[in-house]
Amino acid sequence: MNHYDLIIIGAGAGGGTVAYALAPTGKRILILERGGYIPQEEENWNPDAIFQGRKYQVQEKWLDKNDESFLPQAFYNVGGNTKVYGAALQRMRAEDFQEVKHLEGISPAWELSYQDFEPYYTRAESIFKIHGQKGEDISEPPMSVEYTFPAIPHEPRLQEVAEDLGQLGLHPHHLTLAIDRNVADPETSPCIRCATCDPYPCKIDAKMDAQKACIDRALEYANVELKINAKVNKLITDKTGQRVSAAVVEIDGDIVEFSADTFILAAGSINSAALLLKSANEQHPHGLANSSGMVGRNLMLHNHSAMFAIADKPNPTKFQKTLGFNDFYFGSQDHNYPLGQIQMTGKSQWNRLAIFSANSVPKATLEYMAEYAVDWWLTSEDLPDPNNRISLTNDGQIKVDFTRNNLKAHQDFVDMWQGYLRQIGFYFFIVKQVPLSAVWLLFFYC
Repeated sequence: MNHYDLIIIGAGAGGGTVAYALAPTGKRILILERGGYIPQEEENWNPDAIFQGRKYQVQEKWLDKNDESFLPQAFYNVGGNTKVYGAALQRMRAEDFQEVKHLEGISPAWELSYQDFEPYYTRAESIFKIHGQKGEDISEPPMSVEYTFPAIPHEPRLQEVAEDLGQLGLHPHHLTLAIDRNVADPETSPCIRCATCDPYPCKIDAKMDAQKACIDRALEYANVELKINAKVNKLITDKTGQRVSAAVVEIDGDIVEFSADTFILAAGSINSAALLLKSANEQHPHGLANSSGMVGRNLMLHNHSAMFAIADKPNPTKFQKTLGFNDFYFGSQDHNYPLGQIQMTGKSQWNRLAIFSANSVPKATLEYMAEYAVDWWLTSEDLPDPNNRISLTNDGQIKVDFTRNNLKAHQDFVDMWQGYLRQIGFYFFIVKQVPLSAVWLLFFYC
């Protein structure tokens, strides 16, 4: 029987969460995931496999605006990109839902407000076991409850950095992290605070990714079914053209059609838009829900830079992703426009530094730098532009037409942060803006 009450396309952050929420309704639910499960294996935590070998990443190629092909750092599997995220899940600021003036333009207001979302943030933080400390983050939006789980403490070197920057007038805060950790009794914790969390799959299943937090729990209900290696090729509308009635799905080489009363498209921002475009028919010649021509347009990726800061003191930290700063989220004394957010990345090993360095840098130099580096991730807003879009070639390949904007604000941000770090003893920096191929795992979480 191929008819369901609900079909959810995608088993990542969006699809997993909605499956978990709807599982208790008793509705007959089918989740379609184009990938499979990432196995728990030694290579989960192998830097060579993750960075040089691109283990677990998709092998399909997309095109950029110059029709040059690239391999997106995306992950098609149960849990989606959350399988390799750094487990930082953060609420948007209340002001993010309002009109915001940036250096190069306007970020339009939403139709809904932060208060509309606040109860759902609270519920999501419980589902994903978010650890945090209310009241630390200078830009923190109003919260109706405290975090259920306490903040993850900084290791000694990061605590020192946090205190040094605090003495300069900044406001360090503990990142809100989705991990299965008992801070009061760490010996009983699944999470061991390892050095291979961001951007690795968790070999011991202690990261609260969408599979662990949502999909696995949804599948405990008899009314929920998951099909893996099930790629949805097209959505079919009913005779009126006003409702999706079926999905054409490729499963291990076979073509199967599934119907449902309701479809939930949660295949990620790029592939969701691509599927709507692929599903064009006589009634919808430009793709489903696309009479405006806006499907795939106004693509926003943020501006991201990785910064590896070297000081004379070694950094033996293992679990580094605990510290953040939002002092400049809405600007600074010298900038009357938003700059962005600062957080740690996972602790760099030489393999990761090699990706961001010139090919001529010897391995021994990279190993030395990794021993002393404190690793930062800087994120600034970009702006909606209808010319930034995804489209499909005649043979169905995804093309990403994208030109970065609001870059001066981001560069101001990077320069200013280096200035602060120099004041506390950092003297050498590797800074690289994250390329187009790497941004697909960064939507909404880090």
